[in-house]
Amino acid sequence: MNLIIDIGNTRTKLAIFKDDKIELKEIWEDWNLADLKKFLKKQDGIQRIAVSSVSFVWEDVNEFLLNNYFFLNLTETTPLPIQNNYATPKTLGKDRLAAVVGAHALYPDANCLVIDAGTCITYDLISSDGIFLGGNISPGIDIRLKGMHSFTARLPLLEREDIEKDIGYSTKSAMLIGAMTGAVMEIQGFIDHYKAQFSPLLVIFTGGSANYFEKKIKNRLFVHPNLVLIGLNKILNYNVSILE
Repeated sequence: MNLIIDIGNTRTKLAIFKDDKIELKEIWEDWNLADLKKFLKKQDGIQRIAVSSVSFVWEDVNEFLLNNYFFLNLTETTPLPIQNNYATPKTLGKDRLAAVVGAHALYPDANCLVIDAGTCITYDLISSDGIFLGGNISPGIDIRLKGMHSFTARLPLLEREDIEKDIGYSTKSAMLIGAMTGAVMEIQGFIDHYKAQFSPLLVIFTGGSANYFEKKIKNRLFVHPNLVLIGLNKILNYNVSILE
């Protein structure tokens, strides 16, 4: 069995895979090596572990995993089951890379646009022949709301709230519509733009805000909340296979 650890900006996801299927999934807000050891003691049959982090991995965690398991720490030099055409692989977010690997694993014969709607909104394209073409990054909804407050003198700090209208009738509604409906229109625009270039194009959503956008976007799309985990598991299995 494989253990996948995806360390994001605000939380960490752990998933145990057996035969490419998730057997157990947990989300941790804060943790350390002691927490990880306690978790592993409760699990039987884990032989391989992959870690991906958008920030860092503690040295003691790396050392423990390296000494006790087949351990893969995803970096820009890790062999991949796809072709990466990104010009600066060292700066490419590991979650973006894993998401396109996951998309290609699920839909190997399709051009895919992967939209990860989390802290930031990322748009990444992988071709039907497994070539990662690159993508874009823009602010997520919360960043837009916080940015308007932080960089102005009088605009308030707002939490997300759905507004039924599309024309603001107060400062609060104007900000919410601008941030939330603006993000929807941006996403819709990118989908339409890329569909004109890579038709047919499969649109795949993941990330914490995926369900919100799913209800707002007109195009047919697929939501996969575990896409990054699926991709990391695929990368781990690929690296095991090339060493056998």
